[in-house]
Amino acid sequence: MRRRAKSKHLEQRPPVQNIELAALPAAETQGNDYLARDRVYLDWNATTPLRPEARGAMAAAWDLIGNPSSVHAEGRASRRLVEDARAVIAGAVGADARNVVFTSGGTEANSLALTPALRRNSGLPINRLVVSAIEHASVLTGGRFAREAIEILGVGKSGVVDLDQLRAILADGPPALVSVMAANNETGALQPVAEVADIVHQAGGLLHVDAVQMLGKIPFDIRGVKADLISLSAHKLGGPKGIGALVLADGLNGLEAAIRGGGQEKGRRAGTENVPGIVGFGAAVKTAMASLGGDMGRVETLRKRLEIGLRQTRGVFVFSENAPRLPNTTLFTVPGLKAETAVIGFDLEGIAVSSGSACSSGKVQPSHVLEAMGFAPEPAKGAVRLSLGWLTTEADIDCCLEAWRKLASALLKGCDETELERF
Repeated sequence: MRRRAKSKHLEQRPPVQNIELAALPAAETQGNDYLARDRVYLDWNATTPLRPEARGAMAAAWDLIGNPSSVHAEGRASRRLVEDARAVIAGAVGADARNVVFTSGGTEANSLALTPALRRNSGLPINRLVVSAIEHASVLTGGRFAREAIEILGVGKSGVVDLDQLRAILADGPPALVSVMAANNETGALQPVAEVADIVHQAGGLLHVDAVQMLGKIPFDIRGVKADLISLSAHKLGGPKGIGALVLADGLNGLEAAIRGGGQEKGRRAGTENVPGIVGFGAAVKTAMASLGGDMGRVETLRKRLEIGLRQTRGVFVFSENAPRLPNTTLFTVPGLKAETAVIGFDLEGIAVSSGSACSSGKVQPSHVLEAMGFAPEPAKGAVRLSLGWLTTEADIDCCLEAWRKLASALLKGCDETELERF
């Protein structure tokens, strides 16, 4: 039987390329050129610039037309990139690639993790949930657990979870799924997740760790922290927005898909994979992990320089300053300061900062994190977050401090002297 002749359109189409994740080209834009030269960006915990390596990897992936679930050459080319990225992300957190489930971001990963009936191997299924009071909103809502099955774990003044209270909660009732974030997005406080894991596992429970703020800043892996599930997000370490992952430990059973349809992601998350997003995620993780120690050591030095400068203003208080913290995060206030006014003032000076979680922007109530830590509404309403990244420079810090001195002089002019000594 004669084969049909190829159309001119098909003859002109370039052959499918075997693109390797490691060989994807970098973007033409390098260094700090993709940040506005007349601006200082100090809101890295909200989101980060897209790394050139991620940009280049995504640009190459956009040219692939195949659905990664298709068996033809075009589909296999897309599938190869997805699996290469999956392997890179798994390697960064010490997991098996088959246990990485791609999602639309950290919020979906958290929601997927909070699934009743989870169990380890053939153990008892989980039917109650314990979450710390400082968790992201996507965890505090409880996922698919009934409201009456959710219990709140408190934290101390430093923003670290109360381990004694955790023991008491777990001693009174059936095994629980416990969700504790690795690092808080507002204060930067690190949680003792390995200790939490020991307590949870001794009580027959499971541990979910929201590691969205941890990945790319401090080395960790799922086995080292002894977690059962870990949530990740690409745009917190130089990848694109709209892509994340839930990583499972070996032997975890009972994860039920929240989005159902096709059999993608081994039936754990339906929908055609976001190939460019996944590839960008993998490239960002690979780049971040390669420079992790040097980048974050330098950033921590800059944070210390920043806090020394801030404290030249009398009354400045840094939240969680006595707790282990992310190397890039400072949340501070001064009695009498209004965060919204300060953020606008910084913005007018060309500096992007935050009054807390970007997920809560537009809300007028104080941070639930600071409320859980026991701070009164007034100082909590004055909290300003400065978060640094791998492109932050000494000049950026000095510019920020110069702007702060001007703002403090204007915004705190009417404060009572006793107000400045409140903390």
